[in-house]
Amino acid sequence: MDDHDTDAGPERARAFYGRRKGKRLRPGQEERLAGLLPRLRLPESGRLDPASVFPRPVAETWLEIGFGGGEHLAAQARLNPGTGIIGCEPFVNGVVKLLRTLDDEAIDTVRLWDRDAMELLPRLPDASIGRVFLLYPDPWPKRRQRKRRFVSAEALSEIARVLVPGGEFRFASDIDDYVGWTLVRAARCPSLRWTATRSADWTTPWPEWPGTRYEAKTTAEGRKPTYLTFERV
Repeated sequence: MDDHDTDAGPERARAFYGRRKGKRLRPGQEERLAGLLPRLRLPESGRLDPASVFPRPVAETWLEIGFGGGEHLAAQARLNPGTGIIGCEPFVNGVVKLLRTLDDEAIDTVRLWDRDAMELLPRLPDASIGRVFLLYPDPWPKRRQRKRRFVSAEALSEIARVLVPGGEFRFASDIDDYVGWTLVRAARCPSLRWTATRSADWTTPWPEWPGTRYEAKTTAEGRKPTYLTFERV
């Protein structure tokens, strides 16, 4: 990692993700995208009260940025039925996978944002989110791509702002360079504190961690995941 790499200019927030769409969707997937997504999608503009977007009262609201195929998000929704979860994912094929799970299992505590998370974060009130997840984000490993990494001074400032006091920002990656990148930038954010006190704190998954298909693949390839937890102070 080169600590002299600067974080984004104005274009950074619009470019942290890659493709918007992968394989062609099947008819059933197209139907869910057209029928279910509009009912679960957050309003496109205006200030948001997270607790008000769910059909029933929730004890708190969590946010997952870049949920991929939704395995982790769905698992958290099952484990925490009294918690509302907002999932951000611009990749259409990933959104469709999660939609199927939500539909089949009648999970009603999830709302979706299928655009850039940096368009959503500024619309959330201060201290309105109990936990933020950023799990295996695209590392954009080449030097010229690093401005596209989601973790930046701007993003961490917004994450810290929306977290409740004592709320957690959880980050996982199998790319050591991105782990270091994140630690450096989090250390510069006065509102976030890395909670680790021993090596097991960043080498051991969180207690309720369900794992993901990506993690299983990367572990099989010999890369070791790192789990970072930061607290809002």
